Amino acid sequence: MKHLLKLSDLTSDEILDLLGLADQLKFENKNGIPHHYLEGKTLGMIFQKSSTRTRVSFETGMYQLGGHALFLSSRDLQIGRGEPVEDTARVLSRYLDGIMIRTYQQSEVETLAKYGSIPVINGLTDYAHPCQVLADLQTIREYKGALSGKKLAFIGDGNNMANSLIVGCIKMGMRVAIGCPKDYMPDSGIVEWAHSTGELLITEDIYEAAEGADAVYTDVWSSMGMEAETEKRKKDFAGYCVDSKLMDHAKSDAMVLHCLPAHRGEEITAEVLEAHAGEIFDEAENRLHAQKAVMVKLMANK
Repeated sequence: MKHLLKLSDLTSDEILDLLGLADQLKFENKNGIPHHYLEGKTLGMIFQKSSTRTRVSFETGMYQLGGHALFLSSRDLQIGRGEPVEDTARVLSRYLDGIMIRTYQQSEVETLAKYGSIPVINGLTDYAHPCQVLADLQTIREYKGALSGKKLAFIGDGNNMANSLIVGCIKMGMRVAIGCPKDYMPDSGIVEWAHSTGELLITEDIYEAAEGADAVYTDVWSSMGMEAETEKRKKDFAGYCVDSKLMDHAKSDAMVLHCLPAHRGEEITAEVLEAHAGEIFDEAENRLHAQKAVMVKLMANK
């Protein structure tokens, strides 16, 4: 494992290894055990998309690991003024021990990794959100005791979250159901891979998707950069809401997950969110622990 660009690059064993390390780091953090595995290391964090959880969790994580994080807004970098990604990668590799980037195009992340000589972590693209799904898997395992054989239902846009959940869950032996409108399907290549590798259902019927689910997941209807489509998406996703009626189709002890921020009354009701706030905010916290595991695995011995 040289980078974390997308979950499809990792083997099932590599994902399990990361989850185990995340659990260890969470235990050490909760019990005040020093874990300065990245002392003297520096992570550059490139943000072309703003963030709450990504910035705070990576910055705090590097501090807890004994290292230092640099916030690099695209407004402050020459990359925001037309410098090629290839050149940025080669320059930053001379200064830093790792790069985390949160941007739009997956190709930009891949190019950074190709031309740089240090580990690159995908903090989010329009195609994938691997760090979030590692935290999701960690949370499901905490609540359910295992991943293999469990069913996850995702309700909403077949976006970067759906793409990464399909890959991560199937690699962990889970069944996946996606309830989404026909014009908002997940990536076709990922769907093809999933059908040949594991068990994936894609349906416009959200109740069919949620039937017998151990975990129900949703995300906002309009992700960052889609503001111009907000009103159209509200119409297209009308009815794609995680509410108590939908939860009646899942298992009685089903958990609810949301990568946040949540728009109460749109993709999830306030009632369901508050009833499952424990799981949702444990999931948010686990971004810190899962990402620390990624950083340790990639940067500790470099």
